[in-house]
Amino acid sequence: MRSSAHRELNGATPLQRFIAGPSVMRDCPDSAALRRHFCIEVKRTQRRSDGTVSLDGIRFEIPQVFGHLRELRLRYARWDRSCADIVDPRSGDVQAIYPLDKTRHADGRRRPIPQPMGVSSLPVTALKGERKSARQGDGRAPLMRHWQAQFAATGVPPAYLELDETCHDPEHKA
Repeated sequence: MRSSAHRELNGATPLQRFIAGPSVMRDCPDSAALRRHFCIEVKRTQRRSDGTVSLDGIRFEIPQVFGHLRELRLRYARWDRSCADIVDPRSGDVQAIYPLDKTRHADGRRRPIPQPMGVSSLPVTALKGERKSARQGDGRAPLMRHWQAQFAATGVPPAYLELDETCHDPEHKA
């Protein structure tokens, strides 16, 4: 098909006018970006025993850093279940997850999930000594001192993990 000159284009063909004018075309996104745009987003509850979720019959392993989250928002393509994304609902940040490797887990060994020790190595002051330690300025907030004293009195392990400050000391040798 041959273009002919158009009288409203000052004697130029439409193709010549298109080439001579500024480009207003947008680049086509790559296939990974297109796949992300055509995904569905679902909520799933994480299994606490092994840190996995199930999407349409396929089990996905959740990274350890997301182990504390009970409910996850996942985004995946129905036609391609080779990977899925964990999506932060507030910021929109995406972290890719992959299906559970059944051959790697066939021997029955699982990655160890760290458990809290349950026993505090820091000395806990009794309720009587709270006022004295508050005046001395031991660096703990009054409510924290109160909770530590309660845990010490009942024998229940503390509901927090301590920061081991010795490992951050440059002079400390393990």
